[in-house]
Amino acid sequence: MKLNPIFKLSGVLAAALVLSGSALAKGSEWLTSYDKAVAMAKKTNKPILVDFTGSDWCTWCIRLDKEVFKTADFKKWAKANVVLLSLDFPQSTPQPAKLKQQNEKLASKYGVQGFPTVLFLNAAGKELGRSGYEEGGPKKWIAGASKIVKAK
Repeated sequence: MKLNPIFKLSGVLAAALVLSGSALAKGSEWLTSYDKAVAMAKKTNKPILVDFTGSDWCTWCIRLDKEVFKTADFKKWAKANVVLLSLDFPQSTPQPAKLKQQNEKLASKYGVQGFPTVLFLNAAGKELGRSGYEEGGPKKWIAGASKIVKAK
């Protein structure tokens, strides 16, 4: 069966859109493995920004993600200043047992009591500071985060 060139072209364009979409989604490179984040922090000499989140149920987590983490300002700042680690505690979205166990262990280790909790850690896992949701958008949030990062 011979395909019409228009169908071939639309297939190529669709594939390009999917690939570019996944590249955009990874623009800030949120890791989910603590060990990989530590290795990256050591390699880049940057602190780790750890987002303890309930991505599918926590209203404040969803707002922080939308109002700060998904903005161009934050992505630019993060790329230059931190290694990003997302530790998710979803209620409706299934997670691999190993990931769930890692996230629970780290929440216990750092005494996370609520969501969102954002920790800043050095490559040795020492806590440098904490944050969470804060009204005022990305510029205000980044200003507070920058103070913690610069104090490292």
